[in-house]
Amino acid sequence: MVESVALDPVDLDILRILQNDGRTTYKDLAAAVGVAPSTCLDRVTRLRRAGVILGYQLRIDPAKVGRGLQALLSVQVRPHRRDLIGPFVERVRALPESRALFHLTGPDDYLVQVAVADTADLQRLVLDAFTSQPEVARVETRLIFQHWDCGPLLPPGATGQHRQNGG
Repeated sequence: MVESVALDPVDLDILRILQNDGRTTYKDLAAAVGVAPSTCLDRVTRLRRAGVILGYQLRIDPAKVGRGLQALLSVQVRPHRRDLIGPFVERVRALPESRALFHLTGPDDYLVQVAVADTADLQRLVLDAFTSQPEVARVETRLIFQHWDCGPLLPPGATGQHRQNGG
């Protein structure tokens, strides 16, 4: 089990701000959390080295790049064996339509978030990339009407709203 990293209120503020806008400059970040820019840079570097900050991602609107229909595919793999799981996971991750892949407990083995052009494209994907595979026993498709980001992700009980002067 991975151990959590000790985070103080300034670290929590840094994480909250960067999760809301990863392009925040160190100068602006330092001012927002009430520390010197050099201290802020040191803290962000420490959080990266500790594996708390894994990287920065560019988010793209799927509809703006021709993939306006998103769906969740619940997939059962049978038999559920290690020698089948590895290749299945790599094949799904390599699909240009795949947005996220989760390995689950319960009746479904995987949940795959996909983004496609339209329903015909979704049908093609399900038939060609999933149900045509011998290890795939079942696929259940759910359309996503709307998606909201949540967060920021902070440790349990943390608010990440420390302020240097009186907060």
